[in-house]
Amino acid sequence: MNRPRKETHAATRPRVLVLVDESNVSSSVRTAGRGLDWIKLREFLAGANSGRDLIEMVVYAGLPPAIPAWQEERDKKNKFVHWLRANGFMVVTKDGAPAEEGHYKANVDVMMAIDALELSLEIQPDVVILVTGDADFAYLATKLRRHGIQVEVASVTQNLGHILRSAANHVIDLAPVFRTFEMIQPQDLPPQVPPAQPRRRSRPRFRPAQR
Repeated sequence: MNRPRKETHAATRPRVLVLVDESNVSSSVRTAGRGLDWIKLREFLAGANSGRDLIEMVVYAGLPPAIPAWQEERDKKNKFVHWLRANGFMVVTKDGAPAEEGHYKANVDVMMAIDALELSLEIQPDVVILVTGDADFAYLATKLRRHGIQVEVASVTQNLGHILRSAANHVIDLAPVFRTFEMIQPQDLPPQVPPAQPRRRSRPRFRPAQR
């Protein structure tokens, strides 16, 4: 007796690779007055109820410069990176360089673009989700689509420019999921640095010439 073939639902589920520009998405969610819940974000994009199979979620994060002045912030960022890895995220980091006063620069765009192309050709996902609103990734989206890969951009659509929007097959609005994240408490906000006031030169006191 021939048994009917059992249909495997998993075989029909699209395989998804998610690449995250950590600085860009963190800035967007802070603007919304929320803290970023990475587990909820992953579930929203490619969780068990999304009808998709997540291959990997890769987070690209810049680290504060490896200099004494930035050591405290660097330690905090490294703890965050460790937490991400412990919770199943793949993390790619890049050391930053000091920029203007109180800031540092760690551009991960090139690393993310190269990995997106290499991983997509090696793993051959059905869908690549770029979690960013940076228009610089528009050409990457076009290149991936030329290889037959569906590209989705996940960002707050209200702030998403036309160039990146039109380069992707589909746009995922992150605003609804951001609203489910916890509000940022005032004590969690970075301190506001007041603008520097111009220094007044004190007039030298007149002293009579000594005879």
